[in-house]
Amino acid sequence: MFSLGEIIAIICGAAVFGGLLSAASLRMAGILQQEGYASLNLLKWYFYRGNMHHRRTALLALILALTTALFNVCFSFLGYDYANLISLLPLFGTFALYFVAEKKYSLKVPLKYTTRAIRLIVAHTVVVITVCVLFSFGLASIAHIADQTWIKLLRFVPLTAMPLLLPLTLAFSNAAMKAYEIPHLNGYIRRATRALAGSPCVKVGITGSFGKTSVKRISEHILSTKYRVLATPSSYNTPVGIAKCVGETPPECDIFLAEMGARRVGEIAELCRMVRPTVGVVTGVCAQHVETFGSLENIYYEKGELARRASRVILGETVRAMRQDALHEGRDFAAADVALAADGTEFTLRVGENSARVRTAMLGRHAAEDVALAAALCVELGMTFEEVVAAIPTVQPVEHRLQLLEANGVHVLDDAYNSNVLGAKDAVETLKLFPGKKFVVTPGLVELGEIEEETNTEIGASFVGLDRVVLVGESRVLALRTGYLSAGGEEEKVVVLPTLHKAEELLAAELQAGDAVLFLNDLPDKYHA
Repeated sequence: MFSLGEIIAIICGAAVFGGLLSAASLRMAGILQQEGYASLNLLKWYFYRGNMHHRRTALLALILALTTALFNVCFSFLGYDYANLISLLPLFGTFALYFVAEKKYSLKVPLKYTTRAIRLIVAHTVVVITVCVLFSFGLASIAHIADQTWIKLLRFVPLTAMPLLLPLTLAFSNAAMKAYEIPHLNGYIRRATRALAGSPCVKVGITGSFGKTSVKRISEHILSTKYRVLATPSSYNTPVGIAKCVGETPPECDIFLAEMGARRVGEIAELCRMVRPTVGVVTGVCAQHVETFGSLENIYYEKGELARRASRVILGETVRAMRQDALHEGRDFAAADVALAADGTEFTLRVGENSARVRTAMLGRHAAEDVALAAALCVELGMTFEEVVAAIPTVQPVEHRLQLLEANGVHVLDDAYNSNVLGAKDAVETLKLFPGKKFVVTPGLVELGEIEEETNTEIGASFVGLDRVVLVGESRVLALRTGYLSAGGEEEKVVVLPTLHKAEELLAAELQAGDAVLFLNDLPDKYHA
């Protein structure tokens, strides 16, 4: 049916097109990586109503179809074989423009080219090129059978719809690679589990809907004044993250602090089987991740799994009812008489019968609770109350968690990792302590399921009294705006912008030395598309 020259031309053309398509899917690969390589989450993101990346991909397909058809028609006088070949030329220009446009919407958490990510990209490239080759031969065969000049001329135009299939081909490639990845990762996790089991160190698990990383970092700082401490870095709170921290040999430390995150029922139990904590901390529970858990009751049960498994547990204020599930609750503690300031937080710390007035550079009402939780844990692990109190003043703010920065005389409150309603209200309360004009920049809270609109309306109401309310995004900020205006906010002070880049341009024009701006909850990239 095809000559050798036609076969080579079709394969080469399809391979070039497939390679360009694979490069165009790297943003989706970054989202997939952020979602823990969960294909379903990728597809939910892509097909979410109003997803601008979906629209840009559709526009790419439309432009490719129009330019391919146009070039074929314009050069039809050369014959369909040459016209088909020449129609490849606009592909490069179109994709170049697409890549330039995508740079404006670059991921704030870029795709990390780990060995797993590279394997996935290679596999996806192979899948896309294979589909393009098969699709091309199918279209060429139909044109050959039909034996109509205009069909032969436009035979490869349907191939330009391939950009619309990229999320499906990426999800398929990811699912296929799991046949290798899951056993590989499980083996890695098993070796880390054995390493932990072989270490005589005290294992501590820290979980909760909020405050996990802060309590871990505060505890690490205080405990390090007396013990050798190993703590999971950053927000490493999954089995793979813990395995990366531990390695394959028993850790040489006195205390191991493992942050434990969960988005679904069963994940805390899995982490407990890996770490086998003898001491647990449950910081608190709210509706964060209710979208994936299904209900607040499921979240409460899942976080309580640590309280049921650890022989000793420290419970935050919102989860004291879990004491009935705990084998042994840690010493009673409290943070009382909290005094907030723009440069720190002061409160009375009580652990058991001991109390002292302490001050920390950490900002916000929740900082007092986090320090108190950490203090109770440190006392439970063998430190004296006096040793703990002495270490508190040197505790530094945790990055991206109501962290105070200075930029050209402007006070910047970086609360980018805040994703719960209690912390949001604390952050706004802290912002109002600063002199000068007060700005807030936020896209709202996400993954709250049915209560997302209600919660964001409530947060919007707390913005009343600020000088500028900058809402970033589309549909998700409508509840914030409604809440702000319904609570008496002034319409001329609120603005809705499509991207964080646009918000930064507005701030550059309006902020002056002495002003303060709060960046509240920097959304995962999948919500910025």
